[in-house]
Amino acid sequence: MKTTSRYRLALAAGLLLAGVAPGALAFDAAQTKTAVEAEVGADYGHLDALYKDIHSHPEVAYQEVRTAARLAKEMKALGFEVTEHVGKTGIVAIYRNGAGPTVMVRTELDALPMEEKTGLPYASTAKTTWNGKETFVAHSCGHDIHMAAWVGTAKALVALKDQWHGTLMFIGQPSEEDVSGAKAMIDDGLFTRFPKPDLGFALHVAPAPAGTILYKAGVLSSTSDSLSVTFHGKGAHGSMPHQSIDPVLMAARFVVDVQGVISREKDPAAFGVVTVGAIQAGSAGNIIPDSALLRGTVRTFDDGVRDKILAGINRVAAAEAEMSGAPAPEVEIVPGGKSVINDDALTSRTAAVFQAAFGPRAVRLPAPGAASEDYSEFVRAGVPSLYFAIGGYDAQQLAGFKAAGKEPPVNHSPLFAPAPEPSIKTGVAAMTLAVMAALQPAG
Repeated sequence: MKTTSRYRLALAAGLLLAGVAPGALAFDAAQTKTAVEAEVGADYGHLDALYKDIHSHPEVAYQEVRTAARLAKEMKALGFEVTEHVGKTGIVAIYRNGAGPTVMVRTELDALPMEEKTGLPYASTAKTTWNGKETFVAHSCGHDIHMAAWVGTAKALVALKDQWHGTLMFIGQPSEEDVSGAKAMIDDGLFTRFPKPDLGFALHVAPAPAGTILYKAGVLSSTSDSLSVTFHGKGAHGSMPHQSIDPVLMAARFVVDVQGVISREKDPAAFGVVTVGAIQAGSAGNIIPDSALLRGTVRTFDDGVRDKILAGINRVAAAEAEMSGAPAPEVEIVPGGKSVINDDALTSRTAAVFQAAFGPRAVRLPAPGAASEDYSEFVRAGVPSLYFAIGGYDAQQLAGFKAAGKEPPVNHSPLFAPAPEPSIKTGVAAMTLAVMAALQPAG
């Protein structure tokens, strides 16, 4: 039997004991949290500068050259063996600390093709070319927080290496927003060129109170499919619509009518979303164009619901064109990330650690979230994992939103601006504790 297999079996046996009380853990979670907080507190100035540098210099999918190089430099300085250009712009950093399991910790590298409107002094003004057009770029999802916490976790684990044994596999994944980077890394030999992890972890900042940890066993996120529909018509002068077949009208009707699939065809209790986020058509207000392109996203938890929605999309698009006497539309549905499914035993054991260290701020989520994540590719490749969330808004921010009668901006909003210090410190503490617990001897 291979050494890795022995550790998998031993770890699995240990995880079966996940239901034990926090006080029976192999290490003192609260005491270890204090040590981790001391480490991150002493180094926070560096992490803050790293965060703000990454925030100010965002890069979209597969363009994360500067970002990857910056993280590679950080990890090399900590003593990790770093390999760059895995899955195009991804990085893999390995740290060996004696015999033990291999634990993967993932961060994302990419930002979003959108303009930041936070007004922060370090706000992004970066631009790039995306889908053939110039666009602003911003870390409006929070990946910059994740990267800073990722580096901070690596530093804390190295500082506390006398308290654990095994191999750390820290990966910087490209193109999470495009839900293709995880597969690109796997296809480039992530689990053949490097050790196959026994366990994996990832985190995400959320519009929740800073200092909270949010976790859930089982299904955590939705399946995503990207949608594009091109309606073909007949161009004409805007004053002569009778000479045209108006693709903008077809597109507008589709955006409204496709929601009937959601409200009238699927079970109201079943989750399903169709969102059209972009419509591209025409060049001037007095010209009816000859085509219109819609881009959108489809999110579901259940395969049966997914099949019903996709069939409805095709049927509604064809009907809109037929009503206008137009050629059949081009409908393209590209599968994206699958649901992230957290390992029950690993979640239970780590939840005990979180509860011991964070008390009531460790909260079990009651239901899956609507967002999607291609971390699911690592799970589907056979890496038992826990993907959890950390709160991002401090008390002052939340009080300000409440006073203004506004909800806190969510991820992907141009106003999304987590408080860096509590978010990063919580992320480092939670992830370090999760990894250290996984690296304790089973028994």
